[in-house]
Amino acid sequence: MLHIAPSILTADFTRLGEEVTAAFDAGIRWLHLDVMDGRFVPNISFGPLVVRSLRPIAESYGAIVDAHLMIADPDRYLEEFAAAGCDYITVHAEVCPHLHRTVQQIRSLGKKPGVALNPATSLTALEDILPDISLALIMSVNPGFGGQRFIPESLNKITRLRRMIDERGLSEKIELQVDGGVNKDLIAAVRDAGATVAVTGSAVYAPGRDRAEMIADLQKALA
Repeated sequence: MLHIAPSILTADFTRLGEEVTAAFDAGIRWLHLDVMDGRFVPNISFGPLVVRSLRPIAESYGAIVDAHLMIADPDRYLEEFAAAGCDYITVHAEVCPHLHRTVQQIRSLGKKPGVALNPATSLTALEDILPDISLALIMSVNPGFGGQRFIPESLNKITRLRRMIDERGLSEKIELQVDGGVNKDLIAAVRDAGATVAVTGSAVYAPGRDRAEMIADLQKALA
Protein backbone atom coordinates (compact mmCIF):
# COMPACT_ATOMS: atom_id res chain seq x y z
CA MET A 1 0.00 0.00 0.00
CA LEU A 2 1.23 3.47 -0.88
CA HIS A 3 0.28 6.38 1.37
CA ILE A 4 -0.34 9.69 -0.39
CA ALA A 5 1.11 12.46 1.77
CA PRO A 6 0.20 15.97 0.59
CA SER A 7 2.77 18.66 1.31
CA ILE A 8 1.22 21.96 2.32
CA LEU A 9 4.09 23.91 0.74
CA THR A 10 1.98 24.78 -2.33
CA ALA A 11 -1.33 25.11 -0.46
CA ASP A 12 -3.19 28.39 -0.01
CA PHE A 13 -1.86 29.62 3.35
CA THR A 14 -4.70 32.15 3.68
CA ARG A 15 -7.01 29.17 4.25
CA LEU A 16 -4.60 26.48 5.41
CA GLY A 17 -6.99 24.75 7.77
CA GLU A 18 -9.54 24.34 4.97
CA GLU A 19 -6.85 23.05 2.61
CA VAL A 20 -5.76 20.35 5.06
CA THR A 21 -9.35 19.43 5.92
CA ALA A 22 -10.20 19.05 2.22
CA ALA A 23 -7.40 16.51 1.82
CA PHE A 24 -8.51 14.57 4.88
CA ASP A 25 -12.13 14.59 3.69
CA ALA A 26 -10.89 13.00 0.45
CA GLY A 27 -9.37 10.10 2.39
CA ILE A 28 -5.82 11.30 3.05
CA ARG A 29 -4.34 10.19 6.37
CA TRP A 30 -0.76 11.43 6.12
CA LEU A 31 0.25 15.11 6.17
CA HIS A 32 3.76 16.18 5.14
CA LEU A 33 5.16 19.45 6.49
CA ASP A 34 8.22 20.88 4.70
CA VAL A 35 10.17 23.07 7.12
CA MET A 36 12.83 25.31 5.50
CA ASP A 37 15.25 27.75 7.07
CA GLY A 38 16.78 29.66 4.16
CA ARG A 39 20.22 28.23 5.03
CA PHE A 40 20.25 24.53 4.17
CA VAL A 41 17.81 25.24 1.34
CA PRO A 42 17.22 28.55 -0.51
CA ASN A 43 13.75 29.15 0.87
CA ILE A 44 11.94 29.83 4.15
CA SER A 45 8.62 28.18 4.97
CA PHE A 46 7.28 27.87 8.54
CA GLY A 47 8.07 26.54 11.99
CA PRO A 48 6.57 24.67 14.95
CA LEU A 49 3.61 27.07 15.37
CA VAL A 50 2.10 25.95 12.05
CA VAL A 51 2.61 22.32 13.04
CA ARG A 52 0.89 22.98 16.36
CA SER A 53 -2.06 24.67 14.65
CA LEU A 54 -2.62 21.75 12.26
CA ARG A 55 -2.19 18.96 14.80
CA PRO A 56 -5.78 19.11 16.17
CA ILE A 57 -7.20 18.77 12.65
CA ALA A 58 -4.98 15.77 11.95
CA GLU A 59 -5.91 14.19 15.28
CA SER A 60 -9.62 14.51 14.51
CA TYR A 61 -9.07 12.38 11.38
CA GLY A 62 -6.58 9.97 12.92
CA ALA A 63 -3.92 11.25 10.49
CA ILE A 64 -0.13 11.16 10.72
CA VAL A 65 1.81 14.43 10.96
CA ASP A 66 5.21 14.15 9.31
CA ALA A 67 7.73 17.02 9.66
CA HIS A 68 10.58 17.15 7.13
CA LEU A 69 13.23 19.45 8.60
CA MET A 70 15.22 20.98 5.75
CA ILE A 71 17.21 23.08 8.18
CA ALA A 72 20.90 23.52 8.93
CA ASP A 73 20.90 22.73 12.66
CA PRO A 74 17.91 20.46 13.37
CA ASP A 75 19.10 19.35 16.82
CA ARG A 76 18.27 22.81 18.21
CA TYR A 77 14.61 22.47 17.30
CA LEU A 78 13.74 18.80 17.83
CA GLU A 79 12.06 19.39 21.18
CA GLU A 80 9.91 22.18 19.75
CA PHE A 81 8.70 20.11 16.81
CA ALA A 82 8.05 17.12 19.05
CA ALA A 83 6.01 19.29 21.42
CA ALA A 84 4.11 20.77 18.46
CA GLY A 85 2.66 17.33 17.71
CA CYS A 86 4.71 15.62 14.98
CA ASP A 87 4.53 11.84 14.68
CA TYR A 88 7.59 11.58 12.44
CA ILE A 89 10.54 13.98 12.44
CA THR A 90 12.91 13.66 9.48
CA VAL A 91 16.34 15.27 9.31
CA HIS A 92 18.87 15.43 6.47
CA ALA A 93 21.99 13.28 6.60
CA GLU A 94 23.90 16.12 4.93
CA VAL A 95 23.60 18.43 7.97
CA CYS A 96 23.91 15.99 10.88
CA PRO A 97 27.57 15.29 11.79
CA HIS A 98 26.39 13.06 14.65
CA LEU A 99 23.45 11.41 12.93
CA HIS A 100 23.00 8.55 15.39
CA ARG A 101 22.80 11.04 18.27
CA THR A 102 20.16 13.09 16.42
CA VAL A 103 18.10 9.99 15.62
CA GLN A 104 18.34 8.81 19.22
CA GLN A 105 17.18 12.21 20.45
CA ILE A 106 14.10 12.09 18.21
CA ARG A 107 13.32 8.61 19.52
CA SER A 108 13.80 9.77 23.14
CA LEU A 109 11.18 12.48 22.53
CA GLY A 110 8.67 9.75 21.70
CA LYS A 111 8.71 10.40 17.95
CA LYS A 112 9.62 8.28 14.95
CA PRO A 113 12.91 9.36 13.38
CA GLY A 114 13.48 9.70 9.66
CA VAL A 115 16.57 10.48 7.58
CA ALA A 116 16.43 12.21 4.19
CA LEU A 117 18.94 12.17 1.33
CA ASN A 118 19.34 14.82 -1.36
CA PRO A 119 19.40 13.59 -4.99
CA ALA A 120 23.21 13.60 -5.21
CA THR A 121 23.76 11.93 -1.81
CA SER A 122 24.71 8.27 -1.99
CA LEU A 123 22.67 5.55 -0.31
CA THR A 124 25.80 4.64 1.62
CA ALA A 125 24.89 7.52 3.97
CA LEU A 126 21.99 5.36 5.19
CA GLU A 127 23.75 2.00 5.54
CA ASP A 128 24.78 2.33 9.19
CA ILE A 129 21.68 4.20 10.38
CA LEU A 130 18.94 2.05 8.79
CA PRO A 131 18.32 -0.19 11.84
CA ASP A 132 17.70 2.91 13.99
CA ILE A 133 15.17 4.79 11.88
CA SER A 134 11.47 4.53 11.08
CA LEU A 135 11.50 6.42 7.78
CA ALA A 136 13.98 6.85 4.91
CA LEU A 137 13.29 9.73 2.56
CA ILE A 138 14.58 9.92 -1.01
CA MET A 139 14.46 13.45 -2.40
CA SER A 140 13.53 13.24 -6.09
CA VAL A 141 14.14 16.97 -6.59
CA ASN A 142 16.69 19.30 -5.06
CA PRO A 143 14.94 20.57 -1.91
CA GLY A 144 13.80 24.13 -1.44
CA PHE A 145 10.88 24.78 -3.78
CA GLY A 146 7.63 23.12 -4.76
CA GLY A 147 6.56 22.36 -8.31
CA GLN A 148 9.90 20.98 -9.55
CA ARG A 149 10.32 18.15 -12.08
CA PHE A 150 10.99 14.63 -10.82
CA ILE A 151 14.61 13.52 -11.38
CA PRO A 152 14.28 10.26 -13.40
CA GLU A 153 17.29 8.55 -11.79
CA SER A 154 15.39 8.69 -8.51
CA LEU A 155 13.40 5.59 -9.50
CA ASN A 156 16.59 3.53 -9.60
CA LYS A 157 17.63 4.96 -6.25
CA ILE A 158 14.26 4.01 -4.72
CA THR A 159 14.60 0.47 -6.07
CA ARG A 160 18.10 0.11 -4.62
CA LEU A 161 17.00 1.41 -1.22
CA ARG A 162 13.99 -0.92 -1.25
CA ARG A 163 16.37 -3.83 -1.82
CA MET A 164 18.66 -2.63 0.98
CA ILE A 165 15.75 -2.40 3.43
CA ASP A 166 14.31 -5.79 2.47
CA GLU A 167 17.66 -7.60 2.56
CA ARG A 168 18.17 -6.41 6.13
CA GLY A 169 14.73 -7.56 7.22
CA LEU A 170 13.57 -4.01 7.98
CA SER A 171 10.59 -3.76 5.62
CA GLU A 172 8.06 -3.89 8.47
CA LYS A 173 9.90 -1.20 10.42
CA ILE A 174 10.85 1.46 7.86
CA GLU A 175 8.64 3.58 5.62
CA LEU A 176 10.31 4.45 2.31
CA GLN A 177 9.19 7.95 1.41
CA VAL A 178 9.72 9.85 -1.86
CA ASP A 179 9.41 13.62 -2.08
CA GLY A 180 9.55 15.84 -5.17
CA GLY A 181 7.71 16.05 -8.46
CA VAL A 182 5.44 13.06 -7.86
CA ASN A 183 2.23 13.40 -9.89
CA LYS A 184 -0.46 11.15 -11.36
CA ASP A 185 1.86 10.14 -14.22
CA LEU A 186 4.63 9.03 -11.86
CA ILE A 187 2.95 7.84 -8.68
CA ALA A 188 2.45 4.22 -9.80
CA ALA A 189 6.08 3.98 -10.91
CA VAL A 190 7.20 5.32 -7.53
CA ARG A 191 5.10 2.67 -5.78
CA ASP A 192 6.36 -0.09 -8.07
CA ALA A 193 9.95 0.97 -7.35
CA GLY A 194 9.30 0.25 -3.69
CA ALA A 195 8.08 3.42 -2.01
CA THR A 196 5.46 3.22 0.74
CA VAL A 197 4.82 6.99 1.09
CA ALA A 198 4.63 9.47 -1.79
CA VAL A 199 4.76 13.16 -0.97
CA THR A 200 2.65 15.21 -3.36
CA GLY A 201 2.60 18.99 -3.45
CA SER A 202 1.23 20.65 -6.57
CA ALA A 203 -0.37 17.32 -7.56
CA VAL A 204 -2.87 18.01 -4.76
CA TYR A 205 -2.59 21.73 -4.08
CA ALA A 206 -2.56 23.15 -7.61
CA PRO A 207 -4.11 26.63 -7.85
CA GLY A 208 -7.72 26.62 -9.01
CA ARG A 209 -8.15 22.84 -8.86
CA ASP A 210 -10.55 20.90 -6.64
CA ARG A 211 -8.54 19.05 -3.97
CA ALA A 212 -10.79 15.98 -3.93
CA GLU A 213 -10.53 15.65 -7.73
CA MET A 214 -6.75 15.93 -7.62
CA ILE A 215 -6.54 13.21 -4.96
CA ALA A 216 -8.99 11.02 -6.89
CA ASP A 217 -6.73 11.33 -9.96
CA LEU A 218 -3.78 10.07 -7.92
CA GLN A 219 -5.82 7.20 -6.49
CA LYS A 220 -7.02 6.20 -9.97
CA ALA A 221 -3.43 6.19 -11.21
CA LEU A 222 -2.52 3.80 -8.41
CA ALA A 223 -5.52 1.55 -9.12
